[in-house]
Amino acid sequence: RYISVTGVQTCALPIFNPPSLYAAFGNKAALYEEVLARYHCAAAPMRDLLAPGHDPAEALSTLLRKAAAIYAADPHALGCLVLEGARGVDPDANCRARAVLDVSCTRMRDFVAITHPDKAQVVSDYMAAIMSGMSADARAGKTAAQILAVADMAGLAIRAMLGER
Repeated sequence: RYISVTGVQTCALPIFNPPSLYAAFGNKAALYEEVLARYHCAAAPMRDLLAPGHDPAEALSTLLRKAAAIYAADPHALGCLVLEGARGVDPDANCRARAVLDVSCTRMRDFVAITHPDKAQVVSDYMAAIMSGMSADARAGKTAAQILAVADMAGLAIRAMLGER
């Protein structure tokens, strides 16, 4: 049996038969949602980095560097589950991944708005675009060093936009 995990790849689950899978999670959609929630909490250190009182330019630059490392860390699971799922073709899986992505974008926007309300939306949009590109680059086989270089360049752009403190 196969279930869509990212909207792009499928993975075999030989140890589960449908009755035990549905007993544990209700349905495939609930399983995917649980996987997204766990991944989101474990993979993205946003809560710690985007805490009130942290310098936005520094925090977002650090977030980009950590994301670059995560995206390229596992040669069998390159990229970001949430971002890749949001690009997927399964409408339900896409919607669930986009909801998680929207929460992250809102968190970034709200964090920047504390000190730079007029720039919060564009910075959040920029961060989402850069992170999406880094995830796609990881999936395409770019090295960790290449993805980290992109993160560093994006960090410079964010610092320029928000101004050094």
